[in-house]
Amino acid sequence: MSLTYCAAAPGHPFHGPYHDTEYGFPSSDDRVLFERLVLEINQAGLSWLTILKKRDAFRAAFEGFDIDRVASYGEAEKARLLGDPGIIRNRLKVEAAIENARRIVALRAQHGSFHGWLRAHHPLSKAEWVRLFKRTFRFTGGEIVGEFLMSLGYLPGAHQPDCPVWTKLEAQSPPWLEAKRQGFTGYDASICSKEEQNK
Repeated sequence: MSLTYCAAAPGHPFHGPYHDTEYGFPSSDDRVLFERLVLEINQAGLSWLTILKKRDAFRAAFEGFDIDRVASYGEAEKARLLGDPGIIRNRLKVEAAIENARRIVALRAQHGSFHGWLRAHHPLSKAEWVRLFKRTFRFTGGEIVGEFLMSLGYLPGAHQPDCPVWTKLEAQSPPWLEAKRQGFTGYDASICSKEEQNK
């Protein structure tokens, strides 16, 4: 897209609903968080539109992103996923989804949930988040982590202030805005967002 995401997404059959109701909005639902992490990992090297078009297939393939079920996957389930034409059949990405589900299960012992783990470390700069994710999860480079956190309101940049969605987003007080209001100054002004990228 040559336009910003906020300008180009509204009205689009796939980008529109995601932009208007999900992108940048906070969630405490671990299934939502896990789904977004898996989708962002699968976007690597591809367009977000490709991922959105396959989203229902991903949900079916990963059993509604039930973390415990995915964490229990063995070789048979891995083979099933790698044979599923509805998703991205990339071995590294499939293995990362399964291993990351197992790591989220392990995080619960100390933090109760994936959401609890995120909140326990918030706020951090993007660079600090990336280091933390690389220590904790698989297949989590800077762009994947940045987009994951921006999409869930832990980093700023999902919407431009003149976007019609901005007021609704602001009312939900995403974590980055909450931190900024409390005086946190660690956000990188150069954080890239989907609005600034050609999609």
